[in-house]
Amino acid sequence: MNSLLIKDATVVNDGRIQEHDVRIRDGRIDEIGSGLKGSGSETVIEAGGLHLLPGCIDDQVHFREPGLTHKGDIATESAAAVAGGTTSFMDMPNVRPLTVTRKALADKYLLAEGRARANYSFYLGATNENIDEIRAVKPTEACGIKVFMGASTGDMLVDDPDSLAMIFRDSPLLIATHCEDTPIIHANEREYRERYGDEIPLEAHPLIRSAESCYKSSSFAVELAREHDARLHVLHLTTAREMELFSPGPVDGKSITAEVCVHHLYFDESDYKEFGGRIKCNPAIKTKADRQALLQALVSGRIDVIATDHAPHTVEEKQGSYFEISAGLPVVQHALQSVLEHYHRGVLDLELIVEKTSHAVARLFSVEDRGYIREGYWADIVLVDLNKPTRITSDQLLAKCGWSPFEGLEFKSSIITTIVNGQIAYQDNTLTPAIPGQRISHGVGPR
Repeated sequence: MNSLLIKDATVVNDGRIQEHDVRIRDGRIDEIGSGLKGSGSETVIEAGGLHLLPGCIDDQVHFREPGLTHKGDIATESAAAVAGGTTSFMDMPNVRPLTVTRKALADKYLLAEGRARANYSFYLGATNENIDEIRAVKPTEACGIKVFMGASTGDMLVDDPDSLAMIFRDSPLLIATHCEDTPIIHANEREYRERYGDEIPLEAHPLIRSAESCYKSSSFAVELAREHDARLHVLHLTTAREMELFSPGPVDGKSITAEVCVHHLYFDESDYKEFGGRIKCNPAIKTKADRQALLQALVSGRIDVIATDHAPHTVEEKQGSYFEISAGLPVVQHALQSVLEHYHRGVLDLELIVEKTSHAVARLFSVEDRGYIREGYWADIVLVDLNKPTRITSDQLLAKCGWSPFEGLEFKSSIITTIVNGQIAYQDNTLTPAIPGQRISHGVGPR
């Protein structure tokens, strides 16, 4: 590999903002200092005026492969990821066939080899029947166990109390949960069908997939984790009330942790009128007060991780009546820029954003040698111009589905360069030919 030298960057790392040069050799960060001199064979990137951040580690994506590749695949969605400054991702198991066996996990890793522009790891999915697969899985095989405790995914809904108890008692890995209460949702659906027939307005989505359904399920997950001393990570939280379930402070030492997604931080229920089905997702985007509580929970440390839940659907799948519109948003390409809007508004500082998108994720999932700008670590980094606005247009989009809920919006920051394993994967609005993604190594840690 060629060496790179990044000169005069404003480095945001380990809770500090400092001016540094960064030298990269053989895929790793070789030297961090000032006044570093380039050699004749070294590619030099002049980064004066730019901020250098650790690449985002996204702990929740749906890249749709295998079996759902008309929506997206590992190659297309990882391209969108690196264009947005995400250098590592952890993909979900609700594909076809479902990733609910160790054999399916191994097959999925083979699909990613030589095709992923970002680094990758995969979840093993839980069902009511696959407890033996869960017991047998090793930390080298999966980033965690995904449990759908809500009605989003059909065959993967885990609703048997005995199965849930065994999963929480016996899982050797972190358990990541989708928490919504199915009986409450079904009762709400019946009520709204009786009221509106097939013409249910999108504004009803957060009332059908209600705050009550979220709290009942997430509090049950926390109860199970405490009862069985399990390592629990509750995904895509959406309500103010749920924040009482989680402790403030750093992620280190916690056995129960929480995640929020970028669209739940950016949109609220007032946006359904303008964006309609484009922002239908599960759990639903809720009230302005809920959104503000999520932002405050990031500051207090009750929420530990910012992720995307990137979930592409075709344009056609986002059309029709309420029940016909698929739930999920393709957001990974502009996730970091959307989060940086909260910095520009004075809500989140840069050090906190880096903590929640990189540092804490690496520690939580015991990601080896990634998530920080440190000598000896893999060079997974992103250069950002905080003073160069970007208007999101359809011709920029790299996700296979070809649309984004952010289209037409202008963000105050731009992604300039993304480097994965020391290779430039994206620069100046262009993907490079490099396919540098590697399988993530998970070491021994708080998982």
